[in-house]
Amino acid sequence: MNPSNTTAKKIIIVEDNTALAEIYKTRLELLGYTCFLAYNGITALYFIQQEIPDLVLLDLMVPDIAGDQILARMRGSTWGKDIPVFIISNLNEEDAPKGLRDLGISGYAVKMNLKDDDIDRIVGDILGSPATAAAGPVPAIAEVPVAPAPEPAPASVVPTMQMPTSSSVPPVPPSPVVSVSEAVEAAEPSGPSSPSQPA
Repeated sequence: MNPSNTTAKKIIIVEDNTALAEIYKTRLELLGYTCFLAYNGITALYFIQQEIPDLVLLDLMVPDIAGDQILARMRGSTWGKDIPVFIISNLNEEDAPKGLRDLGISGYAVKMNLKDDDIDRIVGDILGSPATAAAGPVPAIAEVPVAPAPEPAPASVVPTMQMPTSSSVPPVPPSPVVSVSEAVEAAEPSGPSSPSQPA
């Protein structure tokens, strides 16, 4: 969540693939939206009831309570009946549980078919601009700027200290930049699976 942005439109991202959820969150927060992540159905229902978001991006195959059941509970309640829901799943729509359109979804997309900026477009089409969005294009995730390192202090002011040797400190692996399609391919099996099984 971006707590400094209290006037932005709120989005609950229901996605059990943590890498993919973080990509969605990063992109949408760069656009100015406030995002909450739910990796399972119980957490999703809690956040939806507590936050009454402007949009829910909903995966169908999440642990605890499947996405179609989350949608049915929302539509059967006073707190969730009018919240826009966009389904993002690895299932083709014809393989998904029946009746999703009857429950009132704003749209449906297959994860494997999404490009990085499709999430921006989907959310923008449903919500319009966030309340506090900055002007200008949103950088790709690989282009997110990093603050420059501070200038080193002159050697005369730097105290000496015992530094650990390279053999005593384990190496830190590089942090890869992952696209939406790479995260989906790495974390979820392809093809339809039973909606009753957690993904």
